[in-house]
Amino acid sequence: MTSSCRRPEHSAPPDVYYNEVEAKKYSQNSRMIEIQTQMSERAVELLSLPEGQPCFLLDVGCGSGLSGDYLSEEGHYWVGVDISTAMLDVALDREVEGDLLVGDMGHGMPFRAGTFDGCISISALQWLCNADKRTHSPPKRLYTFFSTLYSSLSRGSRAVFQLYPENSEQLELITTQAMRAGFGGGMVVDYPNSTKAKKFFLCLFAGVTGALPKGLGLETSDRAVSNQVEYSGQRSRFKNMKGKSVKKGRDWIFEKKERRRRQGREVRADTKYTGRQRKTHF
Repeated sequence: MTSSCRRPEHSAPPDVYYNEVEAKKYSQNSRMIEIQTQMSERAVELLSLPEGQPCFLLDVGCGSGLSGDYLSEEGHYWVGVDISTAMLDVALDREVEGDLLVGDMGHGMPFRAGTFDGCISISALQWLCNADKRTHSPPKRLYTFFSTLYSSLSRGSRAVFQLYPENSEQLELITTQAMRAGFGGGMVVDYPNSTKAKKFFLCLFAGVTGALPKGLGLETSDRAVSNQVEYSGQRSRFKNMKGKSVKKGRDWIFEKKERRRRQGREVRADTKYTGRQRKTHF
């Protein structure tokens, strides 16, 4: 997984972190532009769109419009959503061809049912796993986002998210809420054996579940199992979800305490007794 040090979502909320200074990097840094374009190209490939047919796509966390530039080059029409006005200002200055909208992913997607033929998102989804305010519940915000996105997509279309997961628990949180919202699909990992080139793509199916695409960089067919994680396409019902983690053990307790610390609450220090299972008393 991606290391937790120097993660931007731990520094500040996205609308604060992506200020004017940070936004300018996405129009001036050639290396950053190249990486963004490459990941956008891969995301569109995973969408498996009809060849030679222009589609209407949604770019979630569109930022300065670099992903949108690639969509336009491929002949598609698109709408971009981002919470950072500084990033959208850069996109306007660059005169991107797509329509732009200021919006918080956690508040849901404000579009009519069946509007889009597909959705891509580059390096944005992991931001929803952070509680930047006391009223923020990452599971609830993820479910709100996925459920409204599911409605806005045409049946049989796909949504592809390139993300940088912090750990396996974060991946489980994201995929669980996506499946609750009705999506099928799973995680595709490109170059799973490389530290630098390794990339995670959450490939979701709306309405019709297809075969999960294979990741790039596999040396043998035997390793194909390790870089694909499939999930059921049926809408799941959980009795005790209601925005809470599935786990109730030691890991769940540590996760809850860490979340409360990020919210600025007073939390007792962790000890070797934290989350320890007590013996049954007679």
